[in-house]
Amino acid sequence: MARMSLVRSLAVVAMLAPSVNARAANTDPDWPCIQRKVPQLSLGQIWNGPELPPAAKDPAVSTLVEEVAARRMPIAEAQKKIKDFAASLPAEQLAPKMAMLVQGMFDHMDAERSQVISGISRYAHKQLEMAAALRKAASDVDALRAKPDADPDDIERRTEQLKFATRIFNERVQSLTYVCEVPTIIEQRLYQLSKAVSETLAAKK
Repeated sequence: MARMSLVRSLAVVAMLAPSVNARAANTDPDWPCIQRKVPQLSLGQIWNGPELPPAAKDPAVSTLVEEVAARRMPIAEAQKKIKDFAASLPAEQLAPKMAMLVQGMFDHMDAERSQVISGISRYAHKQLEMAAALRKAASDVDALRAKPDADPDDIERRTEQLKFATRIFNERVQSLTYVCEVPTIIEQRLYQLSKAVSETLAAKK
């Protein structure tokens, strides 16, 4: 009985912690992260330079956007790529190409960030389903234990299944904690890359 109570306590703590933290920082009751939910970014958050044109279909700019947006590339290397690209441009192409680059990075990384946020919401709904299943399983085992003619082997088997499911649930809670940081990481990276463009343009004046 004590072991069962421990399992149930672990499950309850894991179920409640994300929702309590999320409600403290968000008005969306379905959002599981401590970080505030901002579905889309505003260009003004990362760029205070001249007005940007729509992103043009420039192969060199598009390739650079894909490269520097990838989080596997260290930010210092990405910033250097931007500055090297700027250095390769004729003077008359510098401003328009850099403007295209900023708009391209914004469009690409804002879309990527939105996809991550949608994925987090789907993950959270799956967690709610798992939490409900865990509560039912715990209740079923409690009911089985209360029966005087219950099979001890059956109780043990179902208890072990519940412990395993709880462990998986808690691991997913931990994974969600890390995933919740990704939208902020993307936003910060976009700001740092846009800042590199601003510094490059300022140096050429």
